[in-house]
Amino acid sequence: MDEACLQHRLTAAEREQFEVQGFVVVPGVLPAAEIEPLEAAATRVDADWRTRGGFERDARLNLRDAIGKDDAFLELIDRPQTIMKVVDILGWNIQLYLSALIVTPPDGANGGPRRLDWHQDSGRLNLELEGNPRPRVSLQVGFFLSDASRPDRGNFHVVPGSHRRNQLAMPADERLDPPGATPVCVQAGDAVLFDRRLWHAGGVNRSGVTRRVLFLGYSYRWLRPRDDMTVAHYLPAADPIRRQLLGESESGGYGYSSPRPEDVPLRGWLAERLGADAVRLLGRRGATGLKPRRRVRRGALLAMLAAIVGLALGIAIGRLL
Repeated sequence: MDEACLQHRLTAAEREQFEVQGFVVVPGVLPAAEIEPLEAAATRVDADWRTRGGFERDARLNLRDAIGKDDAFLELIDRPQTIMKVVDILGWNIQLYLSALIVTPPDGANGGPRRLDWHQDSGRLNLELEGNPRPRVSLQVGFFLSDASRPDRGNFHVVPGSHRRNQLAMPADERLDPPGATPVCVQAGDAVLFDRRLWHAGGVNRSGVTRRVLFLGYSYRWLRPRDDMTVAHYLPAADPIRRQLLGESESGGYGYSSPRPEDVPLRGWLAERLGADAVRLLGRRGATGLKPRRRVRRGALLAMLAAIVGLALGIAIGRLL
């Protein structure tokens, strides 16, 4: 994995926004020179699947297992500007559990207002997991390959802060979106990280620009992938960390929930560069979503107590004199 990722860790401001609002925008992840081949790959895959599926040219396409459809998409799995932000949120026991290419052509109907398809990700997790809010479990990174800087281009919509709610109240008028619904306006090359629990929806494209975005979903390794991932052809040339991200477990099924070092090379890679203590805290923080407590070593604690006792004795002696 590229060590440059260590220069792009989650900042305090980004963590605050992610925890409070449920998403964060990372500008300029992809330069123009890299957007062009990715957009060309998305166009190829789009055209191929429209032909195979008999989809109309203006139909919205949500293509699962996108990463297995074109080699160009693979390089985004451990993109330096985003992968450590994922690790800072979830920890090191992670995998890619979905990839989706969503293509939203201009809406030919271009009708009046209509409610968007608001949802949380991960299906039955939102029915069978307990708690309010339910556990995070996963997040997604959306890499925007086309300009969505105006709110009429099929934008990704969110209700900020709604990841803390299991239910989302809707207006009585079925044409209207929920209160707080917000289009996320981003440039081509920007990325959006969002909590799977965040209530979100794809917008209507009333522009003349086709919106293309590739979503990569990361989860804990014990969660079954949401896609039928066709990534075996990548494994022979993949480094150990990519193999982990692509779902490999050297010790088999047991290694997903109780991993050995060889199952999670990302942990060892991080420990070599950040230290074992930092990695332990990273894992706890990723699991709970909370900042780690500051650890006080025994020697420092004893020195602190000795200083307090010495100060108290000094005050007592002073009063006697």
